Amino acid sequence: MAAFVLVHGAWSSSWVWERVAPRLEEAGHRVDAVDLPGRGTNPALPAEMTLDAYSRHVADRVEAAGEPVVLVGHSMGGMSITGAAELVPGRIAKLVYVTAFLPGDGDALPELAKGNPDELVQPNVVVDEATGLCTIRDEVQREAFYGECSAEDAARATASRVPESLAAIGAPVHITEERAGSVPRIYIECTEDRAITIGQQRRMWGARPCVQVITMASDHAPMLCAPQELAGHLLAVAG
Repeated sequence: MAAFVLVHGAWSSSWVWERVAPRLEEAGHRVDAVDLPGRGTNPALPAEMTLDAYSRHVADRVEAAGEPVVLVGHSMGGMSITGAAELVPGRIAKLVYVTAFLPGDGDALPELAKGNPDELVQPNVVVDEATGLCTIRDEVQREAFYGECSAEDAARATASRVPESLAAIGAPVHITEERAGSVPRIYIECTEDRAITIGQQRRMWGARPCVQVITMASDHAPMLCAPQELAGHLLAVAG
């Protein structure tokens, strides 16, 4: 049996895995759904919400598993799991990117996200310079993130979103091929995503080739709109 560590994306928290984690556990696997600093069970000041802190927290949870894990990152969680892989590569069996940012050395999220007029997130970020945090305009969240979700799920997910750290969003990842680059990568692309479009996803995994690419006809939140399918792919990846 495998151990999974599941990492949420920006403006989010661990609750988003609540329909996926039980399916993995029912198959006999151990699951740890992480709250990154500044949300859920892991409160932090805005100044403590950095990409380095996110990566270190994920690495600590990986080490706590006591065995090599399948480390799964959604959306901006791809930045955190990549940073964690540089810290503890020997403790990670596989990296799984679920419609996630997949950076190389020196890449920062804004550069990976730019260049696609069809994505809805970057033009709708609302910045609060005084706090160092940002949000997304409410009126675009359904279309950007939850287009294939039920109205009830989309409303709940939108209401649960929390401010994200500008420092974390803007920071580059620093990795080496000897460490993070040595961990096998799997990418789960979502064709109906309007937050990270399919073109952006394919550019990233094209630049950082993966041992496997899995395609889902999902929006940006497959853990909500297609949890059974997503869990099935994760179970298959775990072997």
